[in-house]
Amino acid sequence: MNNLKKIGLTALAGSLVATSVAVAGELSASGSASMKVSNHSASASGKTVGMANSVYLAGSGELDNGLTVSMSFELDNGASNGTTSPFDNHSVTVSSDSLGSLTVHGHGGTNAASALDGTAAGDLWDNTLGLTTGPSGTDMQSAASGDNLVVYTLPTLADGIAVSVSAATAGANNETSTAIGLSYTGVEGLTVSLGKGDDKSTINVDIEQTTMKASYAFGPLTISASQSDYDHTTAANDQEVTSYNVAYTVSDAISISYGMEDLDNNTDTAEVEVTGITASYTSGGMTITGKSISADNVDGSSTGTNNDNEYWKLAASFAF
Repeated sequence: MNNLKKIGLTALAGSLVATSVAVAGELSASGSASMKVSNHSASASGKTVGMANSVYLAGSGELDNGLTVSMSFELDNGASNGTTSPFDNHSVTVSSDSLGSLTVHGHGGTNAASALDGTAAGDLWDNTLGLTTGPSGTDMQSAASGDNLVVYTLPTLADGIAVSVSAATAGANNETSTAIGLSYTGVEGLTVSLGKGDDKSTINVDIEQTTMKASYAFGPLTISASQSDYDHTTAANDQEVTSYNVAYTVSDAISISYGMEDLDNNTDTAEVEVTGITASYTSGGMTITGKSISADNVDGSSTGTNNDNEYWKLAASFAF
């Protein structure tokens, strides 16, 4: 490893400070729109109709010193970012083959432990339970994304190996989030990833997250599995999520998948069990998706009220 690689992040950050000048490059625009109808058995509103749209701007250019600078910016209707502001995900990245890449996310960044961001089956619990915080109201995926997040990806260490680290400080309680992620894709069709994160806040909450995920694709079939452990300051709030998914590509236009998830919360007397099937059809820039999901023991017991939930969705999305 030469000296340039050894100084890695320090050199890259220094270059970033030293290159705050106009960069000649290219700017592109794209967008998406979607509409859906869905029904949740536990919702008093019954069937609901919704829509969303976004416009994406992306630009990149190369500096005289060989660094590449890129930016991305998203405008939407404000619904997805939880505010009335149209400004959503945005970031700036400085990178090179020898130094790796440094990204600063103003909003919507994904931390280094990308394996933490989503289960093998695609967070079926979120769709079905209608909860972004998981069973019993405890946080399952704290700080998987956030504001003012800094992510550094190391230069290529070996074929198929990627390593990233990240840090963020944000929120009313001065939450801090650090993470490290490792992925391996050196065998054709195989992806293995390991992520570990630590979230702390001034309200004396500490969540340590460890996730392992693997997927293998052979022909039209892809099998995935993930295991996530969430260790809280209070041991009674510890959680474990196990997820499996099987996806089959019928043709260039049609694909189907079946997934299952088990959620084990220390304070519950029974595991939450979620299963779901998804089918999609793509034609040009249009994708039509149908999804049906069911959940058992939603309240963490086998005898509670509102214990079994059903959810379905039919959606159409358009890319341009």
